[in-house]
Amino acid sequence: MGDPVFWLVFFSAALALNLSPGPDLLYVISRTLSGGRRIGIVSACGVCSGALVHVAFAALGISAILATSALAFMAVKYAGAAYLLYLGFQALRSGSATSLELRAGPRASAWKAYRQGVLVDVLNPKAAIFFMAFLPQFVRPEHGAVPLQLLGLGMLVVLVAIIVECTLVLLAARATTALRNNPGLSQWIDRALGSILIGLGIRLGLSERL
Repeated sequence: MGDPVFWLVFFSAALALNLSPGPDLLYVISRTLSGGRRIGIVSACGVCSGALVHVAFAALGISAILATSALAFMAVKYAGAAYLLYLGFQALRSGSATSLELRAGPRASAWKAYRQGVLVDVLNPKAAIFFMAFLPQFVRPEHGAVPLQLLGLGMLVVLVAIIVECTLVLLAARATTALRNNPGLSQWIDRALGSILIGLGIRLGLSERL
């Protein structure tokens, strides 16, 4: 796999896919805006940890179950949709809080942000099917065991993801100072993000298998 064209195509595709808006990026950015850079980085690590679970499933062939079993796909899909709806309504409730409530509220928990990030990714069946469909295109059987190639390529995709998401966190973190000084703007953003998360949850719940 020393072909530079191979790696150029692979990393270009991985970068483009990781820049595509979706629940993962939205969650990471929203957590950054509400909790700051540290919480954003932790959230990105959680999302990427969830992606590693899908990579392992793809390498072991477990993801194929979601692609072939309507029951398994629906179970994960509805769980993921429900979780996105939950996060969306939580954001809406936060956006409805008064300035005094926002100041008095508990500080964001890094562990909670990480855990939510893991669940946002793990409970997205389309993420599992994506890895199952994307990675085999770059596997070369003559270069060794296919599961190990899938695992290695998947980890590279996740590496690109963590770079992209942490970069976005650093950019979004610059806005946190302005948000802290403008509670009204912070509440408006919470409401907007909550609405988008709810929309993503509804879209996931209505989605069909690829």
